[in-house]
This record gives sequence, C-alpha cells and structure tokens, in this order.
Amino acid sequence: MTMETRHLSSFGLAIAVAMLVPATARAAIEEVAIPPSREHGLDMIVVDEDAAPPEPELVKGAAAAQVETFGAGPVDPAAPVHHLYLRLAEELGQYRGRWGKLPQVRIGGAGAVTAKDPRLPVLRERLGLARAGGLDKTVRARLVAFQKAHGLPANGQADSQTLAALDLGAAHYERVIQLNMERARRLPAAPAGKSLLVDAGAARLWMYEDGQPVGSMKVVVGAPATETPMLAAMVRFLNVNPYWNVPPELVVKLIAPKVLAQGMTYLSERRYQVLDSWRDDAGVVDPATIDWAAVQRGEVELRVRQLPGGGNSMGAVKFMMPNSYGIYLHDTPNKALFDGDERWVSNGCIRVEDARRLAAWLYGDLPVAASADIEERVDLVKPVPVYVTYFTVDAEGQTLAFRKDRYDRDSRLLARFPSEAKPPVDRDEEFRRLMTLGG
Repeated sequence: MTMETRHLSSFGLAIAVAMLVPATARAAIEEVAIPPSREHGLDMIVVDEDAAPPEPELVKGAAAAQVETFGAGPVDPAAPVHHLYLRLAEELGQYRGRWGKLPQVRIGGAGAVTAKDPRLPVLRERLGLARAGGLDKTVRARLVAFQKAHGLPANGQADSQTLAALDLGAAHYERVIQLNMERARRLPAAPAGKSLLVDAGAARLWMYEDGQPVGSMKVVVGAPATETPMLAAMVRFLNVNPYWNVPPELVVKLIAPKVLAQGMTYLSERRYQVLDSWRDDAGVVDPATIDWAAVQRGEVELRVRQLPGGGNSMGAVKFMMPNSYGIYLHDTPNKALFDGDERWVSNGCIRVEDARRLAAWLYGDLPVAASADIEERVDLVKPVPVYVTYFTVDAEGQTLAFRKDRYDRDSRLLARFPSEAKPPVDRDEEFRRLMTLGG
C-alpha cells in the first residue's frame, strides 16, 4: 500500500466517495500536493511510514456509496480507539443532553436583543425558558453558560455573535463534535513507548508514554495564512545550535528591504550569512556582491541563514521530523508569545514552550554542541512518532468547550457534507406559512 492510498478511510461512513476523487491543495509552506486519498482538514498526511497509525475502518464498495452524512460510530465497536475519541463521545452525549433538548427556534434579526426587543420571547424560548418575561438574571445566566460552552465571550449579552451561534442550532454543533471524533479516530489507540501529539487547534503539545499523557506544554503554530498541516511523522534527530534558513519569501519581504535601507551591517549584526546553494556543503558568499534590489523584486533567489546564537529564531535546538513540508518543532528566543492566547503566528513550524524539557524527555538531556557557532546533529537512539492533528472541541478539558476554527477547516468540511437535520424553526416564517395555508 502506497503513501497515497494508505489512509483511504471513511468519514463516519459518509465521505467515502469524495475521498476517492483526486484533489490537491496548496501547502502553507511549500507547493506540496495533498495526497488525493485524504480529506484535507480531517486526515493526517503520513510523511513517515514508521509513524503511520493503524487504519480506521476501510470503506468497501465506496465508489457505489451515496451517503452524504457522517457521525456514525466505528464499524467495529470492539476496535480500540484513542482515549480522546472516547472523551469526545462523552461530550457529544453531554451536548445532546444539555443543549440539544432545548427548543430549536431561530431568533433572527439584526443587532443585540434588548429588553424591549420583539425577539426577546423567542430568545427566552430558545434558552428553554417561558416566552413571557424580561431580559432577567436567568436569561443572562443561560447566555453565559451557552457562551462558555461555544467558545464565545462570556458577557451574558444576547449580542450578534451569540445570536448567530444560537441560530446555527444544536445539530450544527453536534456535527462539529462528530467531525472531531473522526479526527481522533485517526490517531493510534495506544502506541507503545513514547509519542508526541500536537493539537494545532489548541496550540498545545502532549507527551505520551504507552498511550497515556505524561506532560504538556504550549506551542506556537502556523498563522491562518501559513497553516500547520496535519502530519504523522517521526522525530529522528535534534539539531543543536541550529542555523535558521530564512524562508525565501522572507528574504524578499524582510531581509532585502532591510539591507537596502541599513547596509551590510544589518546582516552582520544579526549574524546572517548568504550561501551559494541549498546543498549541505554550500559556500558563503560576500553579501556586498549581491544585487539586493533584484532580490527585493523577486528576480534573484538567495539562501540566507542565521548563525546560532541568542537571537537565532530557532533558539537552542530543533527537533527534526523529516518531511517535504519543511515542518519541525523548535525552540524560540521569543518566550513572550507563550504568555498570550494568540499563538497562531508562525510560518507553519511548531515553536515549543520548553525546549529543554522536551529534549530531556526525548533524549535524556539537551545535548551540548562542540562549537557555539556550528549546528550539530544528534540522532535519537529510538525515533519518536509525532501526530499533528487539529481539534476544534476541547477533548482534554472537564467541561465541553468549542474552539475557534482558526484554519476554517470545519466549515469547509461541513459545507461539503450537508446535514439531514432540520434547521432551527423560524417562528415568523412558520406563522406566515400557516396563515397562507389557512387562507
């Protein structure tokens, strides 16, 4: 079985046909085609066969299937699944019990609902309250609970954002949970030994031993314009005192304009080198011989790298999992990024909060290079699998909470596979229809 066909799997027995249709997508880092047998935003791309998780259920007769919904359980209920799948299944049950039983009515209109708003009775009904009443403490308390569960600012106000979420209806959010269950089902149930799980949806990394989480840390992942792809790979070696090879687009947009404005000192002060090729034995070029204006115009492509040191964007170590996307985990000198909640800012690589702790867990300690100015490769005795996934529901927390769909993956998948569930009822439209029938 080839890499392109390895994960020909069901989307809850529902998207089999679509997964057989060839499709490509632009990778955020390089022009790399998504293998046609995988659904972008759902399946991990297996870039290292040694990290390939077991197959989810293979669909038989998929070419003849015409199912357009998803969310069914595993074909084999006895098949082992990742513990996050089980947790999400619990959250699906909790959601149906808490929010799915409420009246699914559409509030509609524009702007926030106020105390004298004619939509207030419908809002109260939508929240499971009697239609008669005001915008009281009970309404606000239920709005806060809804907002906390659905990843909204918990301000207790029936603002436009909250109304839009209410009007999506419970069936929409149940489908989002089911979609995340499908992502969890593609993870290995309980891999032996050590493994890493990176959740780009949460911007967080977990360290696993024999299928159980033993540690966690924050990470910084790709910005929406430079997404971190979903991958199954292997950390095979560390680069201590790493060079930073500046992406060619940053050489055009950042380096060249700075050199033209500040001269060669911009490069020397930041320990940048210009190299004559991308080979391992590339030679160093005198930057004064470069036509930097042509570089800025995109007419000349350069390889620029930054030498090791305190200001190096890679920090003290890179954790290398060879892949054609140029994605790896690495240290960073900019620790302030981990203090905030907005950690979707990288060019696609994964910056780790505590590189020394991760290196100690992988290797026993952070290796020391022979020279502070030279990158040094240190192989792992036993490579460690890395699974980069993307959850938009908190599968690790004690209470249900949806997350922002940073990469707009859920909405694209849900749009491709319409739900059979009925949308929330529009009371005004229902009234008009009944009046028409009565006339």
